[in-house]
Amino acid sequence: MSSFTVRIVSSEGEEHIPSYTTSGSAGVDLRAAEEGRILCGEWKLVSTGLKMEIPKGYEGQVRPRSGLALKHGVTVLNSPGTIDSDYRGDIGVILMNNSAQTFVYEKGDRIAQMVFAKTERAVFEHVETLEDTDRASGGFGHSGVK
Repeated sequence: MSSFTVRIVSSEGEEHIPSYTTSGSAGVDLRAAEEGRILCGEWKLVSTGLKMEIPKGYEGQVRPRSGLALKHGVTVLNSPGTIDSDYRGDIGVILMNNSAQTFVYEKGDRIAQMVFAKTERAVFEHVETLEDTDRASGGFGHSGVK
């Protein structure tokens, strides 16, 4: 397994810097840098207190934590959220409370996870027509299989 360095600034100190929990972990936990509450059906941008220098050619994908979803009905609204390699601002997580209870979080609580992925740049070519397929323009729910 290859690795790369992500330079990081944490307003909450070194103990707040994400790390992999197990040798097989795909993502690192992101923690709240503040306390707060999210009412039923509402969403809120929650600061992690982190700024990262993600290497060019990579992105950070912010994803929900399964435990929060199962136990509290809380998810990441724009999942996965992308942190681009040239972004240097505070990393926030848009949490959505889908439950019937107010969700309360404390400073330091694990609120999301981040997975790093390689990215590629597309080159676009303007053409007059596209190659035909069996599926053609069959959209939502249409795999082309009959």
